[in-house]
Amino acid sequence: MPITLKINGQTVTVEADPEMPLLWVLREKLDLPGTKFGCGAGLCGACTVHVDGAPARACLLPVGSLTQAAITTIEGLHAEGEHPLQQAWIAHAVPQCGYCQSGMIMAAAALLERIPQPSDADIDQAMTNLCRCGTYPRIRAAIKQVAGT
Repeated sequence: MPITLKINGQTVTVEADPEMPLLWVLREKLDLPGTKFGCGAGLCGACTVHVDGAPARACLLPVGSLTQAAITTIEGLHAEGEHPLQQAWIAHAVPQCGYCQSGMIMAAAALLERIPQPSDADIDQAMTNLCRCGTYPRIRAAIKQVAGT
C-alpha cells in the first residue's frame, strides 16, 4: 500500500504495510541506515528519531500512523554531519563502538530544543538511551558544550 511521509523535510511515498515499523521503512525502503536496530522493543534507544520534534523509538511506530507527522532522522539533523551535537560528539570522543550514537544524538538534540541549557538532572531524565560502552560522562560533556554550560 502506498504511504506518504514527510521525512527530513521531504515528502516521500513508499510501498509498505501500514503496520511495518518506521525503523524498517527508513532502513530498507528509503536507504536511510543511520537509524539503528537495537533491541526492537523500544528500550535501548538506538532507533531514536524525531516525530514532530519529539524523540521517538522508530522500532515501535507503525508507519501508517505517521502520515501527518514530520519525521527527522540522523541524516536530516544536518546534511553534512555538522550539527553542533555531531561536532561535540567528535570533540569529546564520545563514540566507542558507535552503534547507539545516532539515537543518542537525536535524543540530545530533542532535549536541547526543549531545554537549551539543561541541568544534569534534565540530561539524566531525557537521555534514556543505552550505551553498551558506557560513554555517559562524555555524552553529558558534549551536551553541556553545545548548551554552553
